[in-house]
Amino acid sequence: MEIDRADGRTANQLRPLACSRNVLNRAHGSASWSQGETKVLAAVYGPKAGTNKNENPEKACFEVTWKPKTGQIGKAEKEYEMILKRTVQSICLSNVNPNTTTSIIIQVVHDDGALLPCAINAACAALVDAGIPLKHLAVAICCCVAQNGHVILDPNKLEEQTLKAFAYLVFPNSIISLPSEASSKLGGEPMEHGIITSVTQGVMPVDDYFHCLDRGRAATSKLSDFLRKNLHLQTPNNPSKAGLEIKLKQWTGREVDVFLVIYQFSEIEEEDLWRSF
Repeated sequence: MEIDRADGRTANQLRPLACSRNVLNRAHGSASWSQGETKVLAAVYGPKAGTNKNENPEKACFEVTWKPKTGQIGKAEKEYEMILKRTVQSICLSNVNPNTTTSIIIQVVHDDGALLPCAINAACAALVDAGIPLKHLAVAICCCVAQNGHVILDPNKLEEQTLKAFAYLVFPNSIISLPSEASSKLGGEPMEHGIITSVTQGVMPVDDYFHCLDRGRAATSKLSDFLRKNLHLQTPNNPSKAGLEIKLKQWTGREVDVFLVIYQFSEIEEEDLWRSF
């Protein structure tokens, strides 16, 4: 049975997506992400020397600041900061730049539903734009359970106000971004079908939650394709290669630039790891 939505979409249909990188001049990395009328700007500053109090100086530190469109930051925004920080920590290679702090600023431009997933997607694109070393990309989506038990994806603000429960889900990119050998050297772990972050609100039966997981994972494959294509199209260096270069400092401490190329193939061979000395 199909559910009728006010904007004419089907239950599985996402709103139009748009992403742009390098939108702010003074930030080390920046990106805008919009889904329908919801739009978020993300700016990355760093890494800069030193870590915050109570942080591990042997690893890279990340701090997140959430700026609402109007008014002061509230309890919900503070929770968003914590969720986004933990998500970023899980996808970044924190042992590459130890004793440094990277700041992520989230500016809400307009909120028309599914705000946190949009912010996570914007932050991921901004981290790539800043050259922050990542284990893998991540994509986020909102799955909701309506009063009649149907699961719908990517709700707008009006739908959020009438839904029984919803889940914010963050999945790793569907293509492994690091070869297994390189990933083990960097302390990472390749992921294809796992889940990075899961946040639920409202009363949701277990069966509905697993239904949300299945629907969300299927939908994020489209988000992954969109993100990879968008990052590839906006990467100026060697556009003939179907990939994205992430600049790293060699983990041995030598001043050597290491480039990891994320290829758009279903299998990544060992020779796909390119080093530039």
